[in-house]
This record gives sequence, structure tokens and C-alpha cells, in this order.
Amino acid sequence: MSAIKVSIFMLTYNQEQFISQAIDSILMQITNFNYQLVIGEDCSTDSTRFICESYAKRHPIKVKLLPALNSNIGLIDNYFRTIKACDGEFIAICDGDDYWIDNNKLQKQVDFLEANLDCNIIGTNYKRLYSKGQFEIVEKVMNKRIYYFDDLVFENPITSVTVMFRNIQKNDPIPNWIREFPYGDWPTYLWTLKNSGDIRFLQDVTAVYRTDIGISSKIRKKHSETAKVNLQILESLLADPNFSHKIEVVKESLFEHKKSLMACYNRENQYFKALNVLLRTAFSDAKVFHLIKFYTYSLNQSFK
Repeated sequence: MSAIKVSIFMLTYNQEQFISQAIDSILMQITNFNYQLVIGEDCSTDSTRFICESYAKRHPIKVKLLPALNSNIGLIDNYFRTIKACDGEFIAICDGDDYWIDNNKLQKQVDFLEANLDCNIIGTNYKRLYSKGQFEIVEKVMNKRIYYFDDLVFENPITSVTVMFRNIQKNDPIPNWIREFPYGDWPTYLWTLKNSGDIRFLQDVTAVYRTDIGISSKIRKKHSETAKVNLQILESLLADPNFSHKIEVVKESLFEHKKSLMACYNRENQYFKALNVLLRTAFSDAKVFHLIKFYTYSLNQSFK
């Protein structure tokens, strides 16, 4: 087999209802290059492993199923072992409960990345599938055509089932501090853009993302938990010398994320936690006056 152009990164655990649809949507891709599906199956207690093994036997070149585990290692450790097994020039993501609906998705994104060498990450529009079966098309209505690290550090606009990015981590491995967090996609994108490159979006609807299903979806459901994790990720960026040239914009984002965390706590009636964020910041941030004003505003809003 000649060189792999794209590695498709798939994490799965107890997804016997969905995994076949996810894998089939990848095997139906029409390309003029070689691609490989890399499956990190995390010791499922249902038939997910058996289903993955049957695909790997039938498609030994296109499906790379990572070795079985003796016990469940959790989402982020499975994330690490799977991304490290991706040998392609580019990486695409499709979790075991999502699927693609455009058979030319990979070809379109590779063509774009090869024609635009300054672009490191490319996403698309997608459909959101709710648990009761309703679909909603999600179009990326962007304020700007091109996004950079300085935009991404404030907010992640990328839905993982749509993404393709350059496999920077093949020669410049993602840092171990990412293991401290329950999800790794946003830190991985930040790592991919830390020195150069930008983010673009195709307007094609290429994939379906299931809501309210899966581990990472449950983690992100409580807004304060997501805001807290994002704050901790930014603090890790500040401590990582690889981001020393980005320290000012990371600090700006850190301040905005503190405001976001306070607002989340106040909306969830966790007033003491919101106050704690304010007090901890009061001794470390010159913008504390603005933070106090925002705290008061968000507190008042929580009572309306």
C-alpha cells in the first residue's frame, strides 16, 4: 500500500447502534488517494468491538483497529493512543456515533488543503441530529472568511465530525498536559495553529452530528463544566513554553473565559462559585474592575 494521505480518527465505546453507519459512511468515500480508518475502541461491554473486528477483517487495508484493551481507559487516553496511530498527511475525525453524508468529503477537503498551503484546518457545514430523530442543518455563518490562532483561542468554531487538519503532531506530538482534560479536540487545533496556518470552512453539508449522545456530549452539556475546562486549558497554554509567543492573546482569552465561567455559575445559581472566580482574579488581574462590573451584571441577570 502506498502512503496514506488521510487518517480518519474514530473513537468508540458502547456504540453498537451507530458504529456500522459511521464506518460505512467512511468506506463509501470516493478519492484518488489512499485513506485509512483508525479505530480506537475502548473495551466496550456491548457488541461494538465485534462489529469493528468484522469490518477490519473484511477491509484489512482501509480499517486499522487498534489492539483490544484489558479495561476501559477513558476518552482522553483513548484519544491519545488513537491520534498517535494516525500516519496520514492529514487527519479527519468521525466519532463512532456520528457519520458522513457526502461521499466526496475527503476529496474536497484534501483538494482544498493542497491548493491552500497556508490553511491548516478545514471544516464544513453539517446536520445536527436530535435524539427524537429531527434534523437541523447547521451553517457556519462566519464574521470573517479566515480564522487564525488568535480567533480560535477565544472560541472553537469547529465541529469535529466535519474537520480535516494537517497532521502536525506526527513530527511535533501533542503535549501530555492535554491528558488532564476530558476532551482533546480544541487543544489539538490550538497546537496545530500555534506557529502558523489558518482555519477555513467549506459551505458543503458533509456530515451528521448526533446531539445528547456520547461521552463528550454529556461532559459539555453542563455549561459551567465546559467553561471551567476551557479556562484550565488556557492556563495550560500559558504554562507551556511552546505558546510563549502567544502569551498576550492567551491572557486576553483567559480573562474573557473567566467572565464566561462567572456568568455560567450565576445562571446555574452557584453564586458562591461565581464569587470565588472573582476573588481569585482580584489578586492576579489588572482588569479586575471590569470583571467586578461584569460579575454584578451577570448576577443581576440571573435573577430576571
